[in-house]
Amino acid sequence: MSWGSELWDQFDNLEKHTQWGIEFVEKYTKFVKERSEIETNYAKQIRNLSKKYQPKKNSREEEESKYTFCRAFLMTLNELNDYAGQHEVIAENLTSQIITELSRYLQELKAERKSHFHDGRKAQQHIESSWKQLESSKKRFERDCKEADRAQQYFEKMDADINVTKADVEKARQQAQMRHQMAADSKSEYSSYLQKFNQEQNDHYYTIIPNIFQKLQDMEEKRIERIGVCMKTFADVDRQVLPIVGKCLDGMTKAAESIEPKTDSKQVVESYKSGFEPPGDVEFEDYGQPMKRTASDTSLSNPREGKEKPAGKSKTKLWPFIKNKNKLMSLLTSPHQPPPAPPASSPPSPSAVPNDPQSPKQQKEPLSHRLNDFMTSKPKMHCLRSLRRGITLNSNVRNLIEGSGPEDFSHLPPEQRRKKLQGKIDELNKDIQKEMDQRDALTKMKDVYVKNPQMGDPASVDPRLLEIGQNIEKLQSEVQKFEGWLAEVEERMPSKSDTHRRSGLYETQNNTTVSNNCAQDRESPDGSYTEEQNSETQVKANTHPIPTSTTPEFDDEFDDEETLPAIGTCKALYPFEGHNEGTISVAEGELLYVIEEDKGDGWTRVRRNEDEEGYVPTSYVEVFLETNAKDS
Repeated sequence: MSWGSELWDQFDNLEKHTQWGIEFVEKYTKFVKERSEIETNYAKQIRNLSKKYQPKKNSREEEESKYTFCRAFLMTLNELNDYAGQHEVIAENLTSQIITELSRYLQELKAERKSHFHDGRKAQQHIESSWKQLESSKKRFERDCKEADRAQQYFEKMDADINVTKADVEKARQQAQMRHQMAADSKSEYSSYLQKFNQEQNDHYYTIIPNIFQKLQDMEEKRIERIGVCMKTFADVDRQVLPIVGKCLDGMTKAAESIEPKTDSKQVVESYKSGFEPPGDVEFEDYGQPMKRTASDTSLSNPREGKEKPAGKSKTKLWPFIKNKNKLMSLLTSPHQPPPAPPASSPPSPSAVPNDPQSPKQQKEPLSHRLNDFMTSKPKMHCLRSLRRGITLNSNVRNLIEGSGPEDFSHLPPEQRRKKLQGKIDELNKDIQKEMDQRDALTKMKDVYVKNPQMGDPASVDPRLLEIGQNIEKLQSEVQKFEGWLAEVEERMPSKSDTHRRSGLYETQNNTTVSNNCAQDRESPDGSYTEEQNSETQVKANTHPIPTSTTPEFDDEFDDEETLPAIGTCKALYPFEGHNEGTISVAEGELLYVIEEDKGDGWTRVRRNEDEEGYVPTSYVEVFLETNAKDS
């Protein structure tokens, strides 16, 4: 169906239809533009939402990042941020592939339509002008014919009248002939214009207008086709981001599946474990025999006690912290976690052996009785020291979370302090390694400058090398300082075997109450150990000395120590004599079992057989760790 042949007389309707088509393109362009703005605003809101819930740069958020559900939530926020980015991609593609293209095409479409209708109007004006010329020649021919008829009739009338002179008749005859000649000329002109108009009219309706209408039809079909392409692109823009959106959603699902409740519950222990031992059992005080008790034995506030004892730590100083009686009662019924197990390679020191007996829990007495027992029990004053140590634990944990405190982390419980010190040492070692790598790179650069002076001045590298050397020395001194604090903490922490021996030492320590008090007096109220002792304790400690590491009890403890499992193997790269205590000699190429990794001090613990084990330099061996053994 051709517009030129079928719609030859619908010029005005075609003009309205094509104008409506242009308006539709503008309408669709506006629709896509609003959709793009919606995608942009949605992506912006999603990004703001993700940014709002991103962890802040503080110690509390770092502490929370240790938990799997917090890390999963962070992964979800990151995936959501990527998800918002895909909506931004949709908005950008809609703008570049549809809105921009349609805007440019719309201008071209308007110009093309204007050109076609201008040609159509011009053709119409031409045919109308030809028609007017034809009508004018026709009217002139008609007028001339009428004038010729009137002149002929006048001549005939004059010729028949006998009263008219011959001259008048001749004049009338000449006038009639002239009118006939003008009519003939008008007829000839009219015939010529008629033939010309018919030809132009035929060309107008069968050639010119059909061509113009055909161009308008092609333009309209292209416009419709372009709209269809844009609608397809509109869907493809969304479809293109679906794989990435799917990956974002898969990432969110994976993050949710990575949550491990057991791991998080263990992390709670790692975060808040203090390393202190729970208070010992409260001894039974027999009030049925009051005559055997003295005032000094039953009263903490007896003034004679202060007179008899030399200057030193007064046990009455323990009581100012008991301001909240309900808090004390809650502590009596809520024991803390057991102490952690130290590395098997570090033998327990005698000072770390707890002197208070550990026995199965007895049935709880009424709280008022227990409080009275504590306030009237002198030999068991160390239990209150442990309680005070537990009260300060809450503030210590808060300090741990908030990241405040002294440089040596002395405000933290032993276990948390050990972890903080170890983490600080690891960070310093990483910084040292970075500085050493930078120094090696600068050294190589200096060698290149020495060999090729045109590439640079070797002396220009020396200030930086000197600065790096000073930085390394400072970092190494920091490492040594923190390692000293770490060694101090590990010496004071009780070992796992000490906890097992407590029940075995119960009767012995019960008989040597003075030794018990001595060990407890070396414990400060905030839970840390101190070497301060009053004179009374020193005298009684000489009478009942504390067992040293050479006693049979400690020998038995070491004999019962379990053999560490192998976590991998290693191959000796160089021979090592092993003259120092605790080391083992190896030969080059010898294969050994690794039972303990390098802790940052440059030594690795290895075993040759069940009886021979020791430390070798880490740089002397090539270690092959087993993943399963390491994880276990």
